[in-house]
Amino acid sequence: MGDPFLNYLALGILFFVAIVLFYGIIAIHDIPYRIAESRHHPHQDAIHAAGWVSLFTLHALWPFLWIWAMAYRPERGWGFRAMPADEPGQTALTEEVAELRRRVAQLETQAKPDGIPGGKAPVGPRTGATADLQQEVGAG
Repeated sequence: MGDPFLNYLALGILFFVAIVLFYGIIAIHDIPYRIAESRHHPHQDAIHAAGWVSLFTLHALWPFLWIWAMAYRPERGWGFRAMPADEPGQTALTEEVAELRRRVAQLETQAKPDGIPGGKAPVGPRTGATADLQQEVGAG
């Protein structure tokens, strides 16, 4: 009937493929539940139970479970709508950004040579803390 080694090898490959398919199908059916769990979906238990039901119906419900799990996000709720721009938190953030931009502009004008306190702009290549340190070291 042939080489017994090849028969056992074929049987081993057949078992390996069957086990991989079995666990692969179980792993795939659980993807919508994992998505719902990561998004803190309010119906994650129902999605998990429906996933097991879908396993016994040859995954006929699986695409609908995927859509159901993906349709919810905690920050925006259901559907695909964008966040409304007139929320109280949004206006507070807009005001804070405007205040920060004003402060940055004020600091930039103070950092210009004509905006230095004392009215004198530094002259020459040796200015700042490095020049002061070199003068102290050279004088000592």
